Amino acid sequence: MIEHSSLPRLSIASLGGTVSMQAGAAGCGVAPTLDCEQQLLQVPQLREMAQLNVASLSLAPSASLGFAALLDVLVWARSEVERGAQAVILTQGTDSLEEAAYFLDLLWSFDAPLVMTGAMRSASQAGNDGPANLLAAAQVALAQGSRGRGVLVVMNDQVHCAARVRKMASLAMAAFESPGFGPSAEVVEGVVVYRHPPGRRAVLPLPGRTDQRVALLEACLDVDTALLQAVAPLGYEGLVIAGFGAGHVSGTWSDVLEHLAPTLPVIVATRTGRGPTARTTYGFAGSEIDLQRKGVQMAGHLCPRKCRILLWLLIGTERQHELQGWLAI
Repeated sequence: MIEHSSLPRLSIASLGGTVSMQAGAAGCGVAPTLDCEQQLLQVPQLREMAQLNVASLSLAPSASLGFAALLDVLVWARSEVERGAQAVILTQGTDSLEEAAYFLDLLWSFDAPLVMTGAMRSASQAGNDGPANLLAAAQVALAQGSRGRGVLVVMNDQVHCAARVRKMASLAMAAFESPGFGPSAEVVEGVVVYRHPPGRRAVLPLPGRTDQRVALLEACLDVDTALLQAVAPLGYEGLVIAGFGAGHVSGTWSDVLEHLAPTLPVIVATRTGRGPTARTTYGFAGSEIDLQRKGVQMAGHLCPRKCRILLWLLIGTERQHELQGWLAI
């Protein structure tokens, strides 16, 4: 038997989400009820793998999380590593998991892994995946190969990097993918098998301000320019557009962006869900060549939602002038 004192230290916190949900009254659906200790009761082998420090930071559906709450989570996670935790695990809802992971990844300066997981089925449902995902998250967190990779998302025995992972299905068990890249690793019989060594990471300091607002609009067929024209008057300090195809907008939107882009940072990403924006292919009004000439930044592989997070943090650290370099990472 392994002596408890010889086990690695692992900190686990729950934020809520489906992984914490159970059914209440008949016909009322599931809601967050299980704190972190209750979630761990479903995975008793974790206490044989590590010395655990457990915290319940919130019981919220992940659509109700915000940047302020995530900054508080970051403070807790950093303090755990500074006190000797080998790794940190967070469980939360899957609706905003891809966004929360990227937000924390941009600020996570440790080699110790920060691993995030959740569930597609609540604890009340047959075949609920929360315990298996939590076990796999612990196996990833304690693996030596996970160090230096920042924030990792573990779902369905796959490991995804925070910048690439997307929730690609609303209810399916295999909902998470990294389109165009694939998972970074898989958990096979409890062993984490990485496909490549850790890459170069860049990290931002904590934002000096948090009152900045960044708008996210989607280009769609025959849309007018009213919302686009309202961005600056409403006090937004940045704009992300989920553009057509390889990063395109209509000619009328291009006309507005010609005057807007010089006044605040504008990013155009693709709304398609897979592939990068173009840079040098199309030359019509509203194309990527036209938009870049007007001062618009192209997102590359970064999805619109993550572009908004990146821009929010860059503005909050007064580094918006570095935007182009961050989009090239």
